[in-house]
Amino acid sequence: VAYGSGVVISPDGYIVTNNHVVEGASKIEVTFNDKHKRTATIIGNDPSTDLALIKVDAKDLEFLTFADSDEVKVGEWVLAVGNPFNLTSTVTAGIVSAKARNINILGDGSTIESFIQTDAAINPGNSGGPLLNINGEVIGINSLKLVEDTIEGMGFAIPISDVKDLIT
Repeated sequence: VAYGSGVVISPDGYIVTNNHVVEGASKIEVTFNDKHKRTATIIGNDPSTDLALIKVDAKDLEFLTFADSDEVKVGEWVLAVGNPFNLTSTVTAGIVSAKARNINILGDGSTIESFIQTDAAINPGNSGGPLLNINGEVIGINSLKLVEDTIEGMGFAIPISDVKDLIT
């Protein structure tokens, strides 16, 4: 059993998450903050960008709006929202440490070359959740964290401008 996070992007049940959250799943179950659960289907996924679009059968879901991630500034406050360690709806705060960070983490097959780097805690289970600006708008999709023995983790999010290009 794997777990992760996602971003509801429309009232009719479309959800963006990371490909590595849903890859290889035989069943995808989405648990909402009010604890109700719905089965989701994969609409599309792309391992090279580590993004997936899934859908639940729903109407009138609350959804998040997108900001222009190209306008994000280094030093700007951000919030990382998700379900780390399968804990529901945690929020961590940090700042944008860098933009357009290329860390080549996914190898030569990756097309992600411009992560938003943040010091907001992104832990296992935060993958696929939103990185928000102080207005509550999505600026990125939390994707990964790098940790070394002497360095506290650095979090990375896929800029929402890149996500919009893929899902529209």
